[in-house]
Amino acid sequence: MTFTSHDDLESIRQGIDKVDTAILELLAQRRSFSLRAARLKGAADAPSRDLLREGDLIADRITDALRYGIDASLVNTVWREIIDDSVRVQRQHLGRTEIDRRTLTIAIQGIEGSYSWLASRHFFAARGITEPIFVTSATFADAFAAVSAGRADVGMLPIENTTAGAISEVYDLLLESELHVIGDTRYRVRHCLLGIPGATVGGLRRIYAHPQAAAQCSDYLSRLDDCEVIVFGDTALSGREIARVGDPTVGAIASEEAAGLFGLEVLDAAVANRDHNYTRFIAVSPMPAAIPAGVPAKTSIVIAVGNHPGALVDALAVFTAADVNLIKLESRPIPDTPSDELFYLDFEGAVDDPAVAAMLDTLTSHVHFLKVLGSYPSRDLRPRPAPAASARSLRHAASVDQPASPAAAVGYRLGSRTHKGNNTVIEVGSIRLGEDPLVVIAGPCAVETWDQIMAAARAVKEGGGRLLRGGCFKPRTSPYSFQGLGFEGLEMLAEAGKAFGLPIVTEVTSPEDVPGVAARADVLQIGTRNMQNFSLLSAVGRSHRPVMLKRGMSSSLDEWLQAAEYILAEGNQQVFLCERGIRTFETSTRNTLDLSAVPVLMQRTHLPVIVDPSHAAGERSLVGPLARAAAAIGAHGIMVEIHPDPDNALSDGPQSLELDQFAQLMTSLGIGPAG
Repeated sequence: MTFTSHDDLESIRQGIDKVDTAILELLAQRRSFSLRAARLKGAADAPSRDLLREGDLIADRITDALRYGIDASLVNTVWREIIDDSVRVQRQHLGRTEIDRRTLTIAIQGIEGSYSWLASRHFFAARGITEPIFVTSATFADAFAAVSAGRADVGMLPIENTTAGAISEVYDLLLESELHVIGDTRYRVRHCLLGIPGATVGGLRRIYAHPQAAAQCSDYLSRLDDCEVIVFGDTALSGREIARVGDPTVGAIASEEAAGLFGLEVLDAAVANRDHNYTRFIAVSPMPAAIPAGVPAKTSIVIAVGNHPGALVDALAVFTAADVNLIKLESRPIPDTPSDELFYLDFEGAVDDPAVAAMLDTLTSHVHFLKVLGSYPSRDLRPRPAPAASARSLRHAASVDQPASPAAAVGYRLGSRTHKGNNTVIEVGSIRLGEDPLVVIAGPCAVETWDQIMAAARAVKEGGGRLLRGGCFKPRTSPYSFQGLGFEGLEMLAEAGKAFGLPIVTEVTSPEDVPGVAARADVLQIGTRNMQNFSLLSAVGRSHRPVMLKRGMSSSLDEWLQAAEYILAEGNQQVFLCERGIRTFETSTRNTLDLSAVPVLMQRTHLPVIVDPSHAAGERSLVGPLARAAAAIGAHGIMVEIHPDPDNALSDGPQSLELDQFAQLMTSLGIGPAG
């Protein structure tokens, strides 16, 4: 397509649109070829993917791209995505949900000769896979990403060592990832000091070592005089590097196998702090493990418990009551909330065992967050009696064979009173929503400026409010309305909250934004328009932040509780409900505040219930009476909108209280100024 000097921007954009349409048509055409290939592969029982062809194809495309002046890295990224899509299409067509053993690809951190490489060969050789193909990665995160993107079937990563302890980064990646642990193995690590031929221990002045390897050989390294330890990204890579440099004064900590691969000599074979030095490796996959009947199994989970005496003990007692053997307990600070802890646990049994499923179901009522990382066969365990052999297991299994209550039949079993009789308490700093007297959340509808949010935060603090709210991502009915400042506004809100010691509440509107918003906000809000955005509900369910779920504009209580169930079912048990009025035929207020929902919900669910009178009223003169009515009927909290200059607010000014009106409201609620 040729353009003249008279082209305007609109004609250029039209040309881009035509090219994009052609690209989509070609991608659809390529998919049809992939399906035709799948039919032939199915008839011949051939593998779903041909990795040698894939490598050659990408190399050819990069060569072609150079003639067009297109960056090679762009072509590599685009064509890998195209190939991954082709493999997924073929596997779906063939119904192949299991890993193809003939073309197994394993993502590892490191290169050939690394301990991850050695452990992978050991683990999969015992399962009949003797020639896997390796996808090498510079970091643990890159290895996880390779599996998530489909560039590798499984990943093999170290998670703990008998000398250096837990590998924190891998634990954090497990929490954030949607991959499943499908197996584990303990591999004996035999660290050696390597050098080029002719090198001596006494002649070394620098030693390359991976941080974990250096920690596991710290005693030996501390005894070497005039020798600098240089951190390197991988054990085998450090060996390859000294072979490349060829300097007899440079050594490396690596395996004996790496010495053989790179033509090095073992200068000392006993350099680890402990002779019996083992690293536990885990295998991760997008698909859960298949566990044959009768095969001993292990399950890995992560939980977060309340910050009160006995919280962890109560959770662990569930395992004893269910006769489930707890094998491992590891604690880690919660990312972005280092004062709180996550607990990683391994126990005997598989989640498809009714007794284990019932135990996990019970455990959810004692924790704030629970995520199953995976159930997988374990060769470390001896076969155990069937669940029927245990009277306690029988009782737990019976609880999942029958519906727990009418609530289970309508879709909110985890949120029902039958599942958990006592009230859930949402812990946010020192606040215990559901147990404390009336908790007030206040702030502007939208964060607009630094001065505005700071003035609002000061008013909330001085008035006795407990949490600061502010919208940063604003889904509005009109596309021309103010949509919020996004992450810039979130930074302002977080700083204002920090300045006045107030936890912050803000809305998240897309699944992709959940990690970023959760890193700064103390409570995630799901707005009324997103109450049935199920992908978003699932995303916040995988986070460890408390979630405020607003009622949909025209939603029944059952629909509302079922939406909450999506969050609970993903593992996040810290959910509270916000009644904000529903749409009826009455037009004298913005919405009709359904205060009857508060006592009805308290009969049906253990989740705390708060009320938002601002969105119900739509007019600031009505906010006070409705707020006092909400307090009188027994709501656990209220949320009101305030603004230093509501008449000039960019969002929902008519329903926002002036700052002195907010102070008067707090006094009328019996809260009054903060001391």
